[in-house]
Amino acid sequence: MKSNNILYKFAVLLFVFAISCSEDTIQDELTGGLTGTVISSEDDMPLENVKITTNPSSSTVFTDANGFFSLLNITVDDYSVMAELEGFDTAFEGAAVISDEIATVAFELDRASVTNDPPSAPALLSPTDGADDIESEVEFVWSSSVSNAESLTYDLELRNAFTNEIENYEIEQDTTFTVSNLNLGATYFWQVTVDDGENNPVSSTISEFSTLAFPSNPFLFVKKEGDNSVIFSGARGEGNSEVDVNLFQLTDDGTNSFRPRRNNQAQRIAFLRTVGGDTHIFTMDLTGENVEQVTSTIPVAGFRQDELDFTWSPNGDRILYPFFDTLYSINPDGTGLSEVYQTTDGSFISEVDVQEFDEDLLLIKTNNINGYGVRIFTARISTGTEEIVVLEGEQGAAGGVQISANGDRILYTRDTSNSENPQYRIFSSRLFIYDVALATSLAITTDVITGQNDLDPRFSPSEGDIIFTRVDSNIGASPSIFLFELGGNNPDDDQLFTNANMPDWE
Repeated sequence: MKSNNILYKFAVLLFVFAISCSEDTIQDELTGGLTGTVISSEDDMPLENVKITTNPSSSTVFTDANGFFSLLNITVDDYSVMAELEGFDTAFEGAAVISDEIATVAFELDRASVTNDPPSAPALLSPTDGADDIESEVEFVWSSSVSNAESLTYDLELRNAFTNEIENYEIEQDTTFTVSNLNLGATYFWQVTVDDGENNPVSSTISEFSTLAFPSNPFLFVKKEGDNSVIFSGARGEGNSEVDVNLFQLTDDGTNSFRPRRNNQAQRIAFLRTVGGDTHIFTMDLTGENVEQVTSTIPVAGFRQDELDFTWSPNGDRILYPFFDTLYSINPDGTGLSEVYQTTDGSFISEVDVQEFDEDLLLIKTNNINGYGVRIFTARISTGTEEIVVLEGEQGAAGGVQISANGDRILYTRDTSNSENPQYRIFSSRLFIYDVALATSLAITTDVITGQNDLDPRFSPSEGDIIFTRVDSNIGASPSIFLFELGGNNPDDDQLFTNANMPDWE
């Protein structure tokens, strides 16, 4: 009878073991372990009964007489480990738990001040842990309490998970703080540390959030990053003091990409990129993805790479671009290359635009091999004949041409200093609008001052505003992008972006 009982218990144990083994085989979650020790910073003696917790949450354990603790079979993750013991300041350590490995941490707890009770660890309230699609401006909110300290100072630490860039902000008393212009499409970790000036600072757990992956920014422009030009998008701030709002990088800084032109019909952005010694047209999605090269056999070429411009057809089915004295048309997929227009005197075509409601009418800027002898005029594709001469016979640089949707106004710039020099240095570029009906040009009165240039203007989609580049006339000056309201409601130019040029607004 006793033998049968033993066999019965053995069978039960085998059954339980089989079940546990079966459960182990279907467990897909990777696990590892975490061990550590806790000692007093005063005498290096181990501390017993210290409460150990983690964020993300796992089991709660307590140290033994040797100050040792262990957490086994916990999910692989990055943890913030907290050690708490009455009479000592709470401490935090970070630990990365790797599959099938044991991570270790060590704590040295400081004895709590006998004068002031230490502040409690701040509780992070907003943004919540794991929040996503957060705007680039974030209000951080936390709570903390202390029994008898006169004042508290908070340190907000913010780390970009992709770049590892860390920013620290010191806040007196208040438990809210707003940070603007965070990178979009990024993950951030944040932690708040409170200091009462007497006890050791106490830190919160670490929380994370992610910003919007892609903003619907209206502006495109170029910034210099190292040796290359990089294309960004951005938005307008709510006040005149806000600049560089919602910056989103569209091209990488390993390539030289510039002169962005968006077409809303095609839902693509065309731009120029240097390939070897040539300049070619590329297109990409509005998010900067799916980059495709358009031109190949005949590149974009003429006077100065940074002075060349191209245009989409209004419906996005063609791109027109210059190659010295010839204007070409090409489909966005690289097919259908054809010659559209050629100058009769061998002058270079540097810029082109197409009227939105009359695709047969081109606005063209030409110049000589030195960039001068500028002519701005309209011409018919079907006949090859000129119709309106906007500018000719003037000395100095000119450009930045764009024609309004119904063809009644033409936007351009001209260096009113009339200087012509070997460096193609521009001294006093100003904005002009040519009235087709009146056949006259009117200077636009912006806030530009002596020693500055206004360049590369573009109409807003409603044609009620103009966006343009302003830069000092000295070589190597840093440009900025400004907005001017044609209606005159705002007499001041609004600065939108710093260290930026070649704007586009569709």
